Amino acid sequence: MSNHNYEEMKGTASVTDHPSSHSEKHFHQESDSLKLPLRPPPPMSYGAPPPPTPPSYQSSCGPPDPQLSQGPEFQSQQAIFITPVQPTKEPDNVVYSIFTLMCCFLPLGIVALIYALKTQEANHDGNATVAQKYSRLSRIMAHIAFGFGLLIWTLYITKLTIISRKHDETRDQDLANLSTNNP
Repeated sequence: MSNHNYEEMKGTASVTDHPSSHSEKHFHQESDSLKLPLRPPPPMSYGAPPPPTPPSYQSSCGPPDPQLSQGPEFQSQQAIFITPVQPTKEPDNVVYSIFTLMCCFLPLGIVALIYALKTQEANHDGNATVAQKYSRLSRIMAHIAFGFGLLIWTLYITKLTIISRKHDETRDQDLANLSTNNP
């Protein structure tokens, strides 16, 4: 087999131009940054085994940062006071909202009821500003629904009275026509 890529080596091995950085004769040695520090021997105790100590590891990234090795920094703990939530007493207008929903104007009554329920929730959570806001909106929506309801009921009753009067007038005319035609 003759291949030009392979050379026969006869006699002694030739030394290459670039010797490898690792020699087979040297054993693998760890760098100083990877070695664990030497620990002092454990204290002698009378019959009890010494408590296990966790291993201390060193970073192999480089020399330690001088700012980090100034010692441990302790943060003072802040005092946390937990106070129970005091429920507020804003009027929720639930009954008024249900009345306007059932008897006056349904769409605005629904909106008023939603704001009334949000007022109850904010009262329960103790959020006075939100409870005031939703209470005011609930009352305004209920008032508007009540106003629309009054207007609608007034127009409906007016229309019924006009229709009933026209009906009465036509009935009176029909009776008058019948009485004049039948002697």
